[in-house]
Amino acid sequence: MLLVQYPMKSMAGNKRDLWLKDKASETLTSELGWKGLGFVDGHDMGKTANPVAQYALNIYCFVVDEKLGIQTIKRVLRETRLDHTRIKIASRKLNSDGEYVLRHSAKKDLEFYV
Repeated sequence: MLLVQYPMKSMAGNKRDLWLKDKASETLTSELGWKGLGFVDGHDMGKTANPVAQYALNIYCFVVDEKLGIQTIKRVLRETRLDHTRIKIASRKLNSDGEYVLRHSAKKDLEFYV
């Protein structure tokens, strides 16, 4: 399971965040499905678990191969110019309630909260 996270400035997000949620979800669904790698399994928007007020758009992707999934997500978001310079990608085992582990941060920020 992969989690693609975009930062937001407010709890509800702005018009751009709502557009990005729809467009990124649609693009990832199409690309992951086309490659036979997986599908988008939903999304949420709101406050993260960070003690400092921080908001995020989370897009959950089920993938059969974590490494290929991350490469594909990074590539397609870059090619379609869907704010790829702001994303973080984390993963966890599918049948696990464990923590997500940060696998990619466009800004090289190592802090990650769902």
